[in-house]
Amino acid sequence: MTQLFLNIKELVQVRDAAIKKVSGIEMKKLPTIKNAFLLVKDELIFDFGTMDKIPDLSVDEIIDCSGKIILPSWCDSHSHLVFAGNREHEFVDRIKGLSYEEIARNGGGILNSTKKIKETSEESLYDQSAKRLKEVIALGTGAIEIKSGYGLTVSSELKILRIINRLKNNFDTPIKSTFLGAHAVPEKFKNNKAAYIDLIIEEMLPKIAKENLADFIDVFCETDYFSIDDTRKILTAGKKYNLIPKVHVNQFNSIGGIEIASKKNALSVDHLEVLSDRDLEVLKESNTIPVALPSCSFFLSIPYTPARKLMDSGLAMAIASDYNPGSSPSGNMNLVVSLACIKMKMTPEEAINAATINGAYAMGLEKEVGSITVGKHANLILTKPINSYGFIPYSFGVPQIEKVYLKGKCYFSK
Repeated sequence: MTQLFLNIKELVQVRDAAIKKVSGIEMKKLPTIKNAFLLVKDELIFDFGTMDKIPDLSVDEIIDCSGKIILPSWCDSHSHLVFAGNREHEFVDRIKGLSYEEIARNGGGILNSTKKIKETSEESLYDQSAKRLKEVIALGTGAIEIKSGYGLTVSSELKILRIINRLKNNFDTPIKSTFLGAHAVPEKFKNNKAAYIDLIIEEMLPKIAKENLADFIDVFCETDYFSIDDTRKILTAGKKYNLIPKVHVNQFNSIGGIEIASKKNALSVDHLEVLSDRDLEVLKESNTIPVALPSCSFFLSIPYTPARKLMDSGLAMAIASDYNPGSSPSGNMNLVVSLACIKMKMTPEEAINAATINGAYAMGLEKEVGSITVGKHANLILTKPINSYGFIPYSFGVPQIEKVYLKGKCYFSK
C-alpha cells in the first residue's frame, strides 16, 4: 500500500534519522518543508520533499492537502490511562478548599482509585480503557506510555498491566507499559511500608517479569509516599528484570529524587514542578530527560515546571498529559501543547518538539515515531486549513485536526 500526500502547505518536524532528541537552544528550531509531498509505503514514511521534486510513480491513494499542515502525531510519554470510574467528587472538594494532600490523607486520591480497580472486572476495565485510548488517538496521540499504580496489590497490579498488554495487541499504535506499584502505600500497609516494598520486590516483580508485562519501572518519590532509600531499593530490584526507570519526582517537594533517578540511569524524571539549583546541576550531568506535565499543574492549581530554566540550561525536555482520574483527567495533548506555550512560556516550536521527538525519546521510541523521518511509522496529524502551526497552541479550545493516521491508515476523520 502506497499513499501520496500532495500540496502540503507545510510538512513539520522533518528530521534526519540520526537525531534522537533536541536540547536547549535547538528546541527553538522546528525544521519544515513548505509546499511539500509525503510518500508512505507499507506503513512507513518512504520519501518527502518539495512538490517540484515529487517522484514519478504509481500509488494506491492520493491525498490532496492544500492549505493544510502535516506533523508527526503526539507522543504522550506519561499517562495513567487504565483506571476505573472517576474522582469528580474530589474535584469539588478541591474547589471547596481541600488540598491534594489533604484529600489523600482522608482516603481519597490514589487509594480511592485502587478501591475502584479492585471492584471492577477485567473486561469492564479494559472497555473503559480502550474507549479512552480511542479518544486520545482521535485527538492526535500516536504513541503513548501507560502506567499501572492504581492496583497496589499483586492481583490488581497484574490486572492493570495485562490490560495494557491487551491494548498493545489490539491497537495499531506504539504503547509502552510501566510498572508503578510504588505509587502509594496501601491502607493495609500504612504502618509497615517496608513490608509493602518487600511485596513489590519479592512477589510483584517476579510475576510481572515472567509474563513480560512491563517495559519500565516507576516510583512516586515524594514526601509521604516513597523516600530516597525506598526509591533506590525498588529501582535496584527492577534492574534485575531489565526494567528501565522512569521516576515521579519533585511534584510537591525536592527531596533528592532527581539525583537518585539520575544515578540509576532513569530514562526520564517526570513532574519537576519544584526544581532546586542542585536538581538542575544533576540533570545537566545526566542523560535523563525531564518531562513536564502542564495539565496536572493546571488542574491542581500548583506551580508549572520551570521550562525556560531547563531549556536555557541546555537541557532537553518533553511534555506529556499525565492522564489520570485525580490530577489530570484529560489525555488531550493539544491542550498540553497550548498550556506549555501559555503557562510555561515555551514557543510553539519548543512545545511541538517536546510533544513529538522528545516525547518519543522519553519512551524509548525515537527510532519509530516522533518526526517526519524516512523509515519511521507514518503516524501523522493532518490539520484543518490553518495559517501556521502556531495556530495549534493558539486555538486551545478547538483541536485543529482533520485526520489522524496510524501507520498510514486513516484512524480518525473529522
